[in-house]
Amino acid sequence: MKKQVREQLKQQLKADRQVVIGAFQADGKPEKLLRSLRHSVDGVLARAWQEAGLPPGTALVGVGGYGRGELFPYSDVDLLILLQQAPDAATQEKLEELVQLLWDLGLEIGHSIRTVDECLVESKADITVQTSLLEARLVCGNAELFAQLQQRYDAAMDPQAFFQAKTAEMRQRHAKYEDTAFSLEPNCKESPGGLRDLQVILWVAKAAGLANSWRTLATGGLITLTEARQLMEKERAFKDIRVRLHLHAGRREDRLVFDVQTAIAESLGLQATGSGPHMRRASEFLMQRYYWAAKTVTQLNTILLQNIEARLFPQDDVALPINARFNEVNSLIDISADDTFEQYPSAMLEVFVLMTERPALKGMTSRATRALWHARFKIDAAFRQDPVNRALFLRIMQAPVGIIHALRRMNEMSILGRYLPNFRRIVGQMQHDLFHVYTVDQHILMVVRNMRRFTMSEHAHEYPFCSQLMADFSQSWLLYVAALFHDIAKGRGGDHSKLGVADATQFCQDHGLSAEDTELVAFLVENHLTMSQVAQKQDLSDPDVIAAFAKVVKDERHLTGLYLLTVADIRGTSPKVWNAWKGKLLEDLYKITLRVLGGEPHTADRELKNRQQEALATLRLYGLPPDAHLKLWQQLDVAYFLRHDASDIAWQTRSLYDKLDSKLPVVKCRLAPIGEGLQVAVYIPDQPDLFARICSYFDRKNFSILDAKIHTTKNGYALDTFLVTEQNFAKSYRDIISLIEHELGELLQSQTPLPPPGKGRLSRLSRTFPFQPTVDLRPDEKGQYYLLSVAANDRTGLLYAIANVLTKYRINLHTAKIMTLGERVEDVFLVDGPALNNARNQILLETDLLDALKV
Repeated sequence: MKKQVREQLKQQLKADRQVVIGAFQADGKPEKLLRSLRHSVDGVLARAWQEAGLPPGTALVGVGGYGRGELFPYSDVDLLILLQQAPDAATQEKLEELVQLLWDLGLEIGHSIRTVDECLVESKADITVQTSLLEARLVCGNAELFAQLQQRYDAAMDPQAFFQAKTAEMRQRHAKYEDTAFSLEPNCKESPGGLRDLQVILWVAKAAGLANSWRTLATGGLITLTEARQLMEKERAFKDIRVRLHLHAGRREDRLVFDVQTAIAESLGLQATGSGPHMRRASEFLMQRYYWAAKTVTQLNTILLQNIEARLFPQDDVALPINARFNEVNSLIDISADDTFEQYPSAMLEVFVLMTERPALKGMTSRATRALWHARFKIDAAFRQDPVNRALFLRIMQAPVGIIHALRRMNEMSILGRYLPNFRRIVGQMQHDLFHVYTVDQHILMVVRNMRRFTMSEHAHEYPFCSQLMADFSQSWLLYVAALFHDIAKGRGGDHSKLGVADATQFCQDHGLSAEDTELVAFLVENHLTMSQVAQKQDLSDPDVIAAFAKVVKDERHLTGLYLLTVADIRGTSPKVWNAWKGKLLEDLYKITLRVLGGEPHTADRELKNRQQEALATLRLYGLPPDAHLKLWQQLDVAYFLRHDASDIAWQTRSLYDKLDSKLPVVKCRLAPIGEGLQVAVYIPDQPDLFARICSYFDRKNFSILDAKIHTTKNGYALDTFLVTEQNFAKSYRDIISLIEHELGELLQSQTPLPPPGKGRLSRLSRTFPFQPTVDLRPDEKGQYYLLSVAANDRTGLLYAIANVLTKYRINLHTAKIMTLGERVEDVFLVDGPALNNARNQILLETDLLDALKV
């Protein structure tokens, strides 16, 4: 082909593209852009085909999305070059020149060169090929050859096998995306409820000869015209988003990742509202719209596939009566009449009650699903006030099995949000707090699920203490109600814990709960963050802290309910937030508080004696001399014994009893008793920069410090204990233990200058939603120490940077609680030092810490 023609085609593509994109930016019509880009490419391909001079018995066929007649800005152009027979050498050369030309023109082509027979063989072997040929379209060339392909392809099509293969493929794809449309960074093409789900419907309908568009699906009786319009509307919305994603990225990109959500939202004309903590980002409005659309697609996808399956696999439907309103048909629940929900609106809740009472039911028939979907608007204020409906909803919450399935189905079908209007407000609501990875509604349902698992014997091994407590908790369903309301006020502005109390209280009163039960639910909603804050941010060795917490919970029932809700809540935020250390802190707080509530005084003297006696009992098992502990313990004060478990005291005593006067660093390491991470003890003559030096080592080795206890003995030695973890330590912990003991000991002995703190890279999520770092320094209640609270985006080297500042001001560190919440850290240090007695120095310290927290 002449160079001149090549340049003409290249310029034509470029010019057409600019015109088409400019038109889209002006009118915002995605379908028009997709058609226009396809027409442009059609024209260029036809010209290139003509110039290539291929034999007359060949055809150029568009397949896949391009065959369907759509072309996204950076999508592949999928082509089939159809031949009558295997190419000879001359034809092969021309084919290679054509393919090279198309690449030279800048087209991202995906191509295959096959005869009709080869197409049919490949189609039979590969469902992907079979699907792409389903949407084949002749671009140019031999029309008779293309017609032959279509005729033989149609004859070979097995609609039943195709349906089974595509639905199995869809289930696998959904599993890849965790079976939820509510991912915080969804793929608008592949995620459940996205474009691919819409395409699956049309593919199986077309393969079965039932329809080839949303309108023909409606005229064929598979969906209603209203449903067809809804699907067309959602399809257009997803195409619009996908087009904008491509244009924004300048490449093929189908993921609505955090980085681009704001830009896409603003391109759609969405704007942020409010300010400060009450601000709602433009991206939040975008994503809530997306989730509602995906939810609609998911629901209608279920209805349509059930209807198509019924056409392809007809069965003799034997209706087994359940009651006057419902029948069982092929293990599915069906309505007794098309207008069941119209005539008996309460049946919209009753159907979920029946499914909890009959676990053998696999779901609803498409008729029941569709009728329920359309009748949901009948759930209004009068419906919610009806005592019958209130009783039915309580039966769902009190069901012995199936609660989670029922609540999830109710949410998917918008029944839950209609019945609880404030729940509807948080459906699809994003949480940009850097540690919740679910939307608010999905998080709430996850917390209810976690609470339910405490009651199931098959999950008792996961949290045996929680399972034990739940087994003895009367009316455990009250905890599910509290879980349902604990975050329901998110996004309204103000303290969601307090705002949620009003909702929870109103619900309990409306549904006839006793004053005692109502008070328990309201207490749990209001205080659902309290226990985690006390456990992770306050000194549990301080009797006053425990006494204050015991005063809040009042009795064992409130304490147990709050503990169970707290564990379920933290577990429901993100897989990365929970760890065994947090579990231990919460369990310790529960057990200490329970003893106080039971009348056992929690005094420093009593706790000291208990821990020393328990540690001595353990030491006797080690076979040490009876007085092996005396020399070390005489150098330790009460604070040491109160801040360490008996097992830690025994381990450190055993490790150090013959090394107390060592001038060389003593570093001992073991697997942490909590079952996660490593415990590292350091014994060395005290020095001002010790904490920073140890942090620098763990930072360099990519260890995360979960907890640190810093103690100075009476004879001037530092006895510091760290709980650390690392991603792969479980695979080779023996080698890692030896390495830490050797390397850290050498580092502390060498006394080399401290390296400058590095500015570790923030995660992509933290860069997109930066968290304003905060530093809070205030005296503790006794005026003995200062509490230093630091919050910032997490990054490598952060703790070492903080330690460097503390070293600069000669701050003495006593404890460090390191709380990582996904992409955010909230660390609390108990400190003292002469520099803190001066207000000016306090301001300088806080300023330097803020500088250290910045990236």
